[in-house]
Amino acid sequence: MKQARTVALLTPSYHKDLERFALLCDSVDRHVKGHETHYVIVADDEIPLFSRFNSEKRIVLPSSKFLPKWLKLIPPFLLRRGRRLWWSFHSGPVHGWHIQQLLKISAVSALPEERFCVIDSDNVFFRPFDAGAYAGRERAPLYVERGAIEADAPMHAAWTRSCDRLLRQAETTFPADDYIGHVIVWDKRTIQELTQTISAAAKRNWKESLCKTRALSEYLLYGHFVRNSPALLQAHEIVTEGLALAYWDAAPLDAAAVASMVEQAPTSKVALSIASFSNTPISPIRRAVGLSQAEVKDAVPTELAALPARAFV
Repeated sequence: MKQARTVALLTPSYHKDLERFALLCDSVDRHVKGHETHYVIVADDEIPLFSRFNSEKRIVLPSSKFLPKWLKLIPPFLLRRGRRLWWSFHSGPVHGWHIQQLLKISAVSALPEERFCVIDSDNVFFRPFDAGAYAGRERAPLYVERGAIEADAPMHAAWTRSCDRLLRQAETTFPADDYIGHVIVWDKRTIQELTQTISAAAKRNWKESLCKTRALSEYLLYGHFVRNSPALLQAHEIVTEGLALAYWDAAPLDAAAVASMVEQAPTSKVALSIASFSNTPISPIRRAVGLSQAEVKDAVPTELAALPARAFV
């Protein structure tokens, strides 16, 4: 398939996902082609920890490059349980997961490539993947799971209703389509139109609107925006087969379970995503995908020990 658009990979990460991120990078270097650059976005004070991943096709960037100047990180000693929290008079408190969504949208809007494969740190490729051929085709692939969200879904339903409010669209009927997945493709022009639409609807900057929205999914927001525009639907190709196997449960997987997932993967799957909150060890994942020889040698790299105290949140 002919590549019509330039393509980049985009991964926001942070220190608690370091080993998973290292595995993602090893798998990208082995299996993925067709992309211009792999952009990695981390907190400014974690740049020393992630700088070793810079390479010819990978660039680690500070989050301050993409966040509004009015959004400030609260010092950890003011917080309970040591979690990162941003705050502003414009928005009130904004948590780290929310910040990652903001970073993805802002980075795609600002970086030079035309298409982006958005890949979180807990993904690993185990088969060859031509990102240029997949994401760079004339029509951008838009992953959707039809009718997957019920009205009483504890999180997804709230995220769906937030999309309607942010975009000033008619209320979505349930069961609603789900656009959340792994190795998700975004089109730069579509993202720019999305942010302009949110700003116009709220009569304030889109970043402020998203920071004020407590229930938010960036992937649902993109999908809903495309779904309600005939022109954008024409510019996208609906795909109902995701690229990754996914495990979302809280219980950790053992080595046999991880190996079974990979061994029994359909040929359409090129990546594996085991949620970091499951606390599944990295070693069996590395072995299952054939990357055990690239194990991270130090559980706590010297760069991590040298970071300021506020990095450990």
